[in-house]
Amino acid sequence: MFTIKRKINFFDCDPAGIIFYSRIFEFCHSAYEHMISSFELKENYWMNEDYVVPIIHSESEYVKPIKYGDEISVNVQVSQLKSSSFELTYVIKREKELCCHAKTVHVFVDKKSWKKKEMFDDLNEGLKAHKS
Repeated sequence: MFTIKRKINFFDCDPAGIIFYSRIFEFCHSAYEHMISSFELKENYWMNEDYVVPIIHSESEYVKPIKYGDEISVNVQVSQLKSSSFELTYVIKREKELCCHAKTVHVFVDKKSWKKKEMFDDLNEGLKAHKS
C-alpha cells in the first residue's frame, strides 16, 4: 500500500462546503502518480513515445463528507495485476474514519496502433510490491 496525505483547500469544495465529487479522482490520481514515481523507473512512464496508460474504468463511493480544512490520507494499492492492465483501489480516510473508496482500471496501449501491449518488467515489479 502507498499513502499520501492532503489538506482540503477551499477551492476543492462545492457551495455546500464539502469536496466537489470529481476532486476525489484528482486526489486518487495524485496518489497514483506518487506511487509510480517511487518505483524509480528507467523509462519516463508519463511522457513515453511508445505507450500510453489510459484509465478505462473508474468508480467511487462516498461514505462520509470531506470538508474544507480536513486532512485526509489517500491509500492506494494494486487490487488486480495482469500482463497489460492493472486495477488500483483507493481508500480515503480522515484520521481513521473511512470517507470514500474508489477504483481505477488502467491499460497499457501502444501509442501508434492503440492496441494493448504488455507492460515492462520494472513497472510490473513495482506494482507487485503494492498488490493486496
